[in-house]
Amino acid sequence: MTRPATESRNLDRRTLLTAIGLAALGGIAACGSVSLPTGEGAGVSSSAITTLSTIRTSAGLPALVPDAQLEQAALQQAGYMASRERMSHTTGWGKDFASRMKDNRVRGAAGENIAEGRFDLEKLFDIWMHSDGHRRNMLDPDFGRFGLAYVRDGRDPSLRYWALVLGR
Repeated sequence: MTRPATESRNLDRRTLLTAIGLAALGGIAACGSVSLPTGEGAGVSSSAITTLSTIRTSAGLPALVPDAQLEQAALQQAGYMASRERMSHTTGWGKDFASRMKDNRVRGAAGENIAEGRFDLEKLFDIWMHSDGHRRNMLDPDFGRFGLAYVRDGRDPSLRYWALVLGR
């Protein structure tokens, strides 16, 4: 069955306007609120609880608690790094770590570890524990919460960009 040309144009216009409206709503939502982490690399915090607990308790420190806000901040940074195919604590649109934390409503002291590679969670923490700065962040007694996320490289699915955000 064929449609008259005017009906087809109305459907095309309606589809276009719907798409523009949804894009605008998405942009507004991204600016004004912190959403729960979603995506392939979200939810990794729950997998890391045991590893981080072991690291911290071995040093006589209390375990860290997973936090959805910190995981959202980690997922955003991992996504940014994957989209740019490089590790960085800043973003191309001028957001440094402090401003990203403010945008995610993270208050107080915070720290961030990042990594890029073809490794699993166990290897990731091993690498960080053998790096003075990363180790210091994970063993900072001021931190009680964390969020961990990764995003895969679009060209190489075995390559992951990781971000760990720690906070009070």
